Amino acid sequence: MKKTIPAITAHILAIALLLLYFGGVFGVRNIPSAGPESTEAPDIYARFTGELEHNVTLRVLENDTAVRQGYFAYLLEAFNAEYAQYGIVAVDANMDEYSDLENDGPYGYGPDVLYQANDQVMQYPEGKHILPLPVDRLECFAQVDESAWEVYAAADGLIYGVPVNIQAPVLYYRKDMLPENWEQDWDANQNGIPDFTEDWSELYAYSQQIREESGGQKFGYMKSLYDVYFASGYLFSYGGYVFGEGNDTKDIGFAAKGAVTGAAIIRQLATLMNEDCIDVTVTSTAYSKIASGEYFATMTTPDVYTLFLRDLQLAYQREGLSESDALQKATENLIVSSVPTLPASGDLTDRSGPRIPCKMMGGVNGYAVSSYTKSPNAALAFVDFATQYECLLQRNAYLGITPARRDAADAIGGLTQIVNLALAEGNLIIMPSVRATGQIWIPMQTLFSDIAKDPFRLPGEQKYTSMEALQEGLEKASRQVYDAIWTLQ
Repeated sequence: MKKTIPAITAHILAIALLLLYFGGVFGVRNIPSAGPESTEAPDIYARFTGELEHNVTLRVLENDTAVRQGYFAYLLEAFNAEYAQYGIVAVDANMDEYSDLENDGPYGYGPDVLYQANDQVMQYPEGKHILPLPVDRLECFAQVDESAWEVYAAADGLIYGVPVNIQAPVLYYRKDMLPENWEQDWDANQNGIPDFTEDWSELYAYSQQIREESGGQKFGYMKSLYDVYFASGYLFSYGGYVFGEGNDTKDIGFAAKGAVTGAAIIRQLATLMNEDCIDVTVTSTAYSKIASGEYFATMTTPDVYTLFLRDLQLAYQREGLSESDALQKATENLIVSSVPTLPASGDLTDRSGPRIPCKMMGGVNGYAVSSYTKSPNAALAFVDFATQYECLLQRNAYLGITPARRDAADAIGGLTQIVNLALAEGNLIIMPSVRATGQIWIPMQTLFSDIAKDPFRLPGEQKYTSMEALQEGLEKASRQVYDAIWTLQ
């Protein structure tokens, strides 16, 4: 027999009363009302009350180089002295610098504060693993350019990171390894700067000369060509890109426009080197190889300047110089400059045709605050302290970084101006601050490694001897990136 409408209504009312009762008993009260009374948006910065937590320990994850070179120890000591009156102590989180907050945080293993590149930090807003920050409360806010803040802005319009330094590829070389005749034979424009530090074709020619004269025992330019962060810049220079307009992750641009010309540049550069360029070997040995004179030049980021300086100083000490004299000589002879220009033709033997800027991939490293921290106000205080003017001057002194703060960058000058100019002129392509960026590395690294290996294969086994083959390789890798983002997720 069918139930009547009143009977059904009575059952519904009874169930509703039971739910209200048990909800009250067991504390289920935090269900937001959908009615007209719920007009106020939740306070997105509710955890940042401005009331410092007392007697707490902050676990801070820092850059490995900052740890090795002593800057992190300096920073912790300075912060702890400043906040000792509140019982706040910051310590080394003592974990890998690429620790996975997404998996570690919920179980209490992650740091309270983390320092990473923008593409790493911006993986975390989607799962609410880091907190949106009230950055206008920070002392550095007005001193950081809007372009640097933008890389830490998520789709919700909120800022999740605080810029510390701008990362951009730069050229390192030994001044005391310049040929004696460089001012006559290698300075065509007579500007007092060696041509091979300004032009890739000239560096290509000089590198060939070094290798031939040394019987293959020494090299001019050496770099791990598999490294996507550095090698993708050659593709960008001829029209390639990571994602389409507005970070459209369905538009993968590594094979777009003239990017294949940049892929040919990678293969040409490999012919100057040995097989160490195929993998991470050059990256890990460049400091000692530059110091020993086996390499003339390499390309990496500004924040490892002191690692090159240390090894060169030690090399001079082994030659008999005192520690102070060795440091002075190393400082004089370790030169850092912007990356050279490229031939528009894409042929590195072309030394007379038109040149184009070399557009390289860059990034902005910064601090973020974990959503799992129990001390958000103390964590924000640490970020505020670590991004102050004096701290960034010290970070530069220890590491050679390019500060994101204008006042600090202006005070330092030199290399910091080169990096900021590259960013302003559009020659520094910042890694997209979207989660999908994490999917570009393996496919492109595999391709770049394969291209770099090609000159070392037997003639009949070489795979990339034509532009068509290189284009096919780029398209295949781009499809793999697309599949990793959209098909396999």
